[in-house]
Amino acid sequence: MPENRAPGTAGALTLELFSTTSAIAINSILLTLATLSSSKESFAQLEIGIRTVIDRETIDEIIYTTLKIRDRLIMELQARAGMRIGEVLKLTPNDIDGVKVTIRNPKSGREQETVFLTRRISERLRNYISDRNIGSDERIFPLSYNGARLVVKRAGRSRGLHLTPHDLRRHAATFASRSGVPLEVVSKIILRHRNLSTTQRYLGKVSESEAASWIDRIYE
Repeated sequence: MPENRAPGTAGALTLELFSTTSAIAINSILLTLATLSSSKESFAQLEIGIRTVIDRETIDEIIYTTLKIRDRLIMELQARAGMRIGEVLKLTPNDIDGVKVTIRNPKSGREQETVFLTRRISERLRNYISDRNIGSDERIFPLSYNGARLVVKRAGRSRGLHLTPHDLRRHAATFASRSGVPLEVVSKIILRHRNLSTTQRYLGKVSESEAASWIDRIYE
């Protein structure tokens, strides 16, 4: 036997049920949107992680569109000469002799190492030092490590990339290798590794399209 309900009770229950269901649905949608928004950067980073090496055109665009000469030099020394960010930050004018740079107390544990610059970068660096009257023993780039990382990160963000100093150093080695520079030179001169096996692990992976392109170049 059906229960006795006051008039309008069934309608009120139906309305309450509808309101509750709608609220749950709306909350679910909002939660989904919030999750997608918060994971947008993570997803972008995942895509970058899959791309083991950033292509030359992108790195060039990032460097050439960087207007602040200090920031451009910091990135060029990493992306063109393979320097570590810590080495860049410790540089003084005394360490520079034309296109040759002396790295003192390097990470390898050696007493010193030598890095070679392109003539254009060497000239820009020399002008930068001269224009700012930087003393021979003063740091050329008096930034903190985090400050320098932020310079690189901001430059990458302008192109939708999560860019790190390590990416720039890796690019220097991989681009040189794929341009035909012997592995020994990449290892001993650009990366300054003790073992070739370390360099081989460091270099970016070659995709199928890149492999096909290189074969075409070899036998053209």
